[in-house]
Amino acid sequence: MTKKTLVIDGMALLFRHFYATSFRNQFMYNEKNIPTNGIQGVVRHSLKLIETIQPTNVVMTWDMGRETVRNEWFKEYKANREAPPDEMIPQFDYVKEIIHDMGIYQLGITGYEADDIIGTLSTMNHDSDMTIVSGDRDLLQLLDNRNKIWLTKKGYTEYHQYTTDIFTGEYGITPAQFIDVKALMGDTSDGYPGVKGIGEKTALKLIQAHGSVDVLLESLGALTPSVRNKIENDLESLQISKKLAAIITDVPVPVDEYLQHSPYQVDTGHIDQVLTNHDLKISRKYLHSLNL
Repeated sequence: MTKKTLVIDGMALLFRHFYATSFRNQFMYNEKNIPTNGIQGVVRHSLKLIETIQPTNVVMTWDMGRETVRNEWFKEYKANREAPPDEMIPQFDYVKEIIHDMGIYQLGITGYEADDIIGTLSTMNHDSDMTIVSGDRDLLQLLDNRNKIWLTKKGYTEYHQYTTDIFTGEYGITPAQFIDVKALMGDTSDGYPGVKGIGEKTALKLIQAHGSVDVLLESLGALTPSVRNKIENDLESLQISKKLAAIITDVPVPVDEYLQHSPYQVDTGHIDQVLTNHDLKISRKYLHSLNL
């Protein structure tokens, strides 16, 4: 039987579920007066994924602070992001405690983003089908014949599900070429500019036509004067943006630890006790609605 590995972008789910309820001031305080709205979303979402995919291995990845190697390359990287709300701050550590108690393996490495850990795990994935769940389109560059990307869409059950074929059919490029598209268009949420004046549609057309940023730069004479001028005026930005857009795939992941602890066997009785111990009533009720 083919093994199935589920990789969950924990931070993406935590932010998603925190903001899904916090705008209504529903912070779901437990008996210790700790807000748990984001945590309960992560727990319920993860349980539903486990029910749906029935993985043999599960790992949840985390960012480890704001500073990463990319800040050494470009000091403005993600510098435009606002500080999290007060109600969210205690949930960063508490969610990891709860996920640990549930027996799910977690991985975060200082200096790297969760995306980089996921990218590294995807290259190690030779003997199982891997489903990566996140809200981050940057991960689409990792698609291959073993790796699928599920981008969150609605609730716990609706996703934009991507395979290599689906991605190529939608975008008209390979997953690896998505790095070059991002280099041209930049990423406002990550704080790197790309080429000023070039958006996603133009970036996509340029890479569809030329294949890569390197070939594009060798073909500037074939471009319209407007596009050529934009690229020539932002060459330095284009180069650093390409470096920032590429997910790192050689993070020093503790391979033996990962192989030992990522296998996951559902124990609903244990999970029920964990949720009881942490006073997560909504998650506990949801657990009993699932077929695990």
